Amino acid sequence: MSGHNKWSKIKNKKGAEDAKKGKMFTKLARMIFVAAREGGADPEYNAQLKTAIEKAKAENIPNDNIERALKKAQGAEDAGSYEELFYEGYGPEGVAVMVLCLTDNRNRTAPDVRHVFDKFGGNLGQNGSVSFMFDKKGQLVINGEGLDEESVMNDALEAGAEDFISEDGFFEILTVDKDFAEVRDYLLDKGYKFEKADISYIPQNYVKISDEKNIEKMEKLIDSLEDNDDVQEVYHNWDEE
Repeated sequence: MSGHNKWSKIKNKKGAEDAKKGKMFTKLARMIFVAAREGGADPEYNAQLKTAIEKAKAENIPNDNIERALKKAQGAEDAGSYEELFYEGYGPEGVAVMVLCLTDNRNRTAPDVRHVFDKFGGNLGQNGSVSFMFDKKGQLVINGEGLDEESVMNDALEAGAEDFISEDGFFEILTVDKDFAEVRDYLLDKGYKFEKADISYIPQNYVKISDEKNIEKMEKLIDSLEDNDDVQEVYHNWDEE
């Protein structure tokens, strides 16, 4: 059970940030656009696109937004304008941070990310400086309300899940990276809906921050990174308990 990313805390935080919903819609529409341009607009034949769409649905993005992103991708002439980049570094008191970006201008994105790390007591490192502290996993989260835990667990294990975690009313299912799509599709066919459906980077261990000022800096570092239009995901090993 070790190594999961404390979904219930993350979910509660997300629920308190409705003001960022529009920005999330924009980021996920960009992800859908890029996936469709690279692999075609049919999610049944494009695993990357299917993952992007499921992630969008988990964030309650309207179907109209998804359809617009797909149509835009089919009609766009510039297929290679965006690239996926990872930045790695440390926050206050040695918290490991990984930042996934989707950008059309790395000369803009890199300085912006570096500035946030510098401003809030962290430092940007080289590729590989912290990624060894994380495991790349498929992550599926189901709201457990009205569901039988044992039945969900059995379905998840039958689908090929690697781990099953029940916490604070949510069921978190972890898979080996390469098995993610198969497990997700099996559970979709069973009628499950996901709060999260994505490939994630799960910390192997967590770091506590002892100083109140550093806690505030870490919160601002994460918020500022997530507020950047080019940043898709921020992964970290901060133990917020």
